[in-house]
Amino acid sequence: MPQSRKQVFDAVVVGSGASGGWACKRLAEAGLKVALLDAGPPQEDKNFTEHMAPFQMKYRDMARALILKTRPIQGQFYECSETNYQWFANDLEEPFTTYPGKPFIWGGRLRIGGGRTNVWGRLSLRYSEQDFKAASFDGYGVDWPISYKDLAPYYDIVEQYVGIAGQAEGNPVIPDGVFQPAMPMTCAEVQFRERVKARLGWTVTPGRNANLTKSLNGRPACHYCGPCERGCVTHSYFNSSFTTVADALKTGNCTYVPNAMAYKVLMDTDRNRAKGIVYIDRNTREPHEVFGRSLILCAQTYESLRILLNSANRQYPNGLANSSGILGHYLMDHVAGVGASGEFPDISARPTINGPNRPCGIYVARFRNLPNGPRSKGFIRGYGYEGGGGAGFNRNAPGFGEQYTQQFREGINSVDISMFGEVLGRYENFADIDSDVTDVYGIPVLRFHVTHGENESAMLRDAAAAAAEMLETAGARNIRSIDRHLPPGRVRHEVGVARMGGNPKTAVLNQFQQSHDVRNLFVTDASGFPSNPCQNPTLTIMALCVRSCDHLMEEMRRGNV
Repeated sequence: MPQSRKQVFDAVVVGSGASGGWACKRLAEAGLKVALLDAGPPQEDKNFTEHMAPFQMKYRDMARALILKTRPIQGQFYECSETNYQWFANDLEEPFTTYPGKPFIWGGRLRIGGGRTNVWGRLSLRYSEQDFKAASFDGYGVDWPISYKDLAPYYDIVEQYVGIAGQAEGNPVIPDGVFQPAMPMTCAEVQFRERVKARLGWTVTPGRNANLTKSLNGRPACHYCGPCERGCVTHSYFNSSFTTVADALKTGNCTYVPNAMAYKVLMDTDRNRAKGIVYIDRNTREPHEVFGRSLILCAQTYESLRILLNSANRQYPNGLANSSGILGHYLMDHVAGVGASGEFPDISARPTINGPNRPCGIYVARFRNLPNGPRSKGFIRGYGYEGGGGAGFNRNAPGFGEQYTQQFREGINSVDISMFGEVLGRYENFADIDSDVTDVYGIPVLRFHVTHGENESAMLRDAAAAAAEMLETAGARNIRSIDRHLPPGRVRHEVGVARMGGNPKTAVLNQFQQSHDVRNLFVTDASGFPSNPCQNPTLTIMALCVRSCDHLMEEMRRGNV
């Protein structure tokens, strides 16, 4: 295994996903020597099964009960399937706990090169100026220590490289970016878009997804095969394994350390500097050490938190870099579970069994509590919707026999939309270490204490009503409400346990995601987010990481790190 007590890398990066891949690429291409610690084995094309039909699988893709035996949490999600469940953490070997009466779901725990970029939904939306300065707008919480102007150039860098299919809308709520051509909308979606815009003034846009519609850097355009969560042999959607990480390895400056479960940070207490990391080899269960001038945690919000909490020492008894006392607090995800669906029988339907299967849908931009509009009396902040529609077989057709078969084949056009809303940051939503429980590698596990509040409840009620209103406005019939109670954590857009800010007394990280306490320690996943706007976070995670890496290199040049 590539590791050495003698070699001191310029940077040790923990995690190979959206953030970790960018950290390795940015630093290695600049000539720095980088060690990449990955919790799983490298990803390979031979693992991908997106072109495999269910009848070709051993259990015909109906093995959910088998998956749940070892992955009772991960197996609840559609992405964890018969052909890829080994990519996900074994929940029995890597548990977490919750406080009594505080249900919580920690899904999306990947143990494979590329991390969650193997199975992510790929919706890539910029945050707006209002998102960065929400506290100034409504008085709740804290502003981000940066503005949209600070991050815009880095959004450009990431979008140009990743390849985002999208359509400019001129709506400041979802700022336009550097787009490839958008994927076409269906007839039902076009009608929904046009009527909602004309009658309500709200923006419905093709999903801004990290799926190519034009070739880019040797990656061909998407061919609409369908189940992206099972991989992509053409690398047409963004997966860090075959893009950022591959670029870093090509430089010869990046040393890849697979199957490395990061445990705790090694400290030079005399200098108050991180000097490396202890990891456990997943295969041998033996501990190892890797050393570096700087340390970048990109393990995923909760995993990076676990590393910091498990790194407590005499100087930082409540977790490394936690002089503020807020490490682990202000944990946020998105709230979801409501929406609506409706049918458009006036639009002719021509459903097919074999696709093409477009890998994106539509997005409805936030329209509540905006600077130029009325404010809700029931809640602050806002929500958007993800959804889609088109022709499908009419499984609810009336009748029997030939009558049913004919109407089933004629199909029906429909549109469905589901809400994703901002969860307010609250100190009482936190995770800490459960010292009584360790995983199979001997690493103490996280314990969660998280609830949704009245603001989230009011937002859900409003979003359910607005979803039905949009479909009715668009001319849909047989409108059905979607109302599912989802426990905290279920959406897997987790942020905020080591928030950024200018004051070391109230923030763990500065505006460059650099620890206030330990100056050569960076945390560049979503841990530093001071709030969790309703847009999906991954694009912002990547843009912030590039910005932070540029700052790290400048600090190294000046001799500060």
